[in-house]
Formats: sequence, C-alpha cells, structure tokens
Amino acid sequence: MLNIGNMDRRITIEREAETVSLSGDPRKTWTSVTTVWAEVLQQTASEFFTGYGEAETGTVIFRVRFQPGITTADRVTYDGAAYGLKEIKEIGRRDALELRGEALK
Repeated sequence: MLNIGNMDRRITIEREAETVSLSGDPRKTWTSVTTVWAEVLQQTASEFFTGYGEAETGTVIFRVRFQPGITTADRVTYDGAAYGLKEIKEIGRRDALELRGEALK
C-alpha cells in the first residue's frame, strides 16, 4: 500500500539528450524530466570484488507515484548525487513505482 506521508524527499528524474554545441559538435547532456516527492526505502553501500580490486557502490530504492515513460536509461538525482536506474517495479495498478538506483561516479 502506498503511504503518501512517507514521501518526504525531492528527487529529479533526468533523461540523456543530445545537443549541439556552438562549434557544431554533438554533446550529451542530462535534462530534467520531472521533479517529484519520493520515499527513500533503502540506502546501502555494498562492496564487491572486481578484476581491479575492491569497489564500492551505493544502492538506493526510491518509491514515487506512478510516472509513465520512465526507463532504465534515465537517472535520478537526489541529495547532490546521481543514481543510474537498474530496475523499475510497478506497485499495484499504476499506483507507484520503485526505482532501484546505483550511485554513478
């Protein structure tokens, strides 16, 4: 069940767009799609081993009211950090979305 009272954080959902600079070079930028209230369900830092040694990633789950058109190609900015979307789950019948994001460097 969706509890609107727990949605006390502001997040911005952004989408990558290609623009052309003054010199005519194509440039990729992130543009804001929407800014919404969200509930931060989980914020963890998990370590894992890579081929180059240890690395640390931060995973956050955001719960927002249903927003059509959000994909894993989008990202979320929250509290000064950007999170790439790894998974999107629909809750109920278009009641809400859970956005699982991984911190980008």
